[in-house]
Amino acid sequence: MSKSQLTLLFVLCFLSSLFGGTVSTLMSVYLPVAVRDLLAADQSAGLDNISAYISSVFIYGWMAGGIVWGILGDRIGRKRSFIYSTLFYGLFTLATAFAKAWIWVMVCRFLTGFGVGRVLVTTTILVSEAFHDKRRAVALGVLSVSIPIGIFSAGLINYFIASWRYGFSIGILPLLVAIAAFRFIRDPAPLSSATADGGATGSATGTETGIEAEARTGTGTGAGSLRPGLFALAIRKNLIAGSVIFGAALIGLWATFSWLPSWIQSLLIHSGGQKERGIAMMLMGTGGLLGGFASGWIVNWIGVRRTMIACFIACFVLSFTLFKLTTVLSPGVYGQIAILAFFFGISQGALSVFIPQLFPQSISASATGFCFNIGRLFTATIVFFIGSLVNLLGGYGNAVFTFSFVFLFGLLATW
Repeated sequence: MSKSQLTLLFVLCFLSSLFGGTVSTLMSVYLPVAVRDLLAADQSAGLDNISAYISSVFIYGWMAGGIVWGILGDRIGRKRSFIYSTLFYGLFTLATAFAKAWIWVMVCRFLTGFGVGRVLVTTTILVSEAFHDKRRAVALGVLSVSIPIGIFSAGLINYFIASWRYGFSIGILPLLVAIAAFRFIRDPAPLSSATADGGATGSATGTETGIEAEARTGTGTGAGSLRPGLFALAIRKNLIAGSVIFGAALIGLWATFSWLPSWIQSLLIHSGGQKERGIAMMLMGTGGLLGGFASGWIVNWIGVRRTMIACFIACFVLSFTLFKLTTVLSPGVYGQIAILAFFFGISQGALSVFIPQLFPQSISASATGFCFNIGRLFTATIVFFIGSLVNLLGGYGNAVFTFSFVFLFGLLATW
């Protein structure tokens, strides 16, 4: 692949992932106003429950899409999988803007998640296969920045556009990306056998990164097999470890992302809140952007295990100070949101480097999709129950913090 083709591939992957991040969090930031707009007067008592339905069904769709499209990606090729999934989530993001009842919003959000779930796996696989050695860690770290930029964009859209229906017109942009991908990109050429064995290239060239060393020496993937099955005994340990660690990070991240705007709204003693919700989400995006951008260098410096341990500890401590100790909205609250997002960004960048390298190339899309998405089954359920526990636990802050204990499980699994 020539340098120009490599650059174009990366740009299109970055844009598709960016818009995926935008549409993923756009409903969260509009949730307090969108649900009220969709509910009849006699349904207002169920606002929190319906908000939970809408938030959780997107993650269920994401989980299903990541697994189903992941299996297809190894059979129909990375390019077609990338194009179809980008078209899919763009189309149903646009359809959300025209939904007349909350049940149809749920359907559109499930199908949007179905497309986004594959895009975020495919872009990781495409970039991982196109870049080699230490450039891979840096490229994937920069790619992970696309998600927080998308989150920032969701906050920016909310800050300037009050109507949630107009906000969802953003769906036209991923459609344009898919058209460009159809015209300009191709599947990466097969890698050498060393590279296909999950990162051995770095060792062979004398430039093995910390993450590659951990993947090579600590796991026993059985990558020497020509084509092991997804649940083959030789890679089962890696499949379980990747699912547990990524799932723990995912649960904490989505519990925060899905309910942060509603929590911000609950802190306000006056009406409104559009700009405050937008600022909070933009800070989540900015912190995540900086963390994701730095993640590649941090992983190369201290290794993925120490990186993830630091992230889990920091996220739990910050969740406690933010959601348990905060009673009023202040500048300090915004600062804590940005720092929490910074560690979220580092963790996502680190895991994007680590997990694809645990498996041989022949099943990397399937296995990465499984690890990235099996935790979403539990994540979606947890996001759903937060809505049910808001009243029981005395507010959004207590409900979100209760589920931040998942960071401790992630810490133990990583340790």
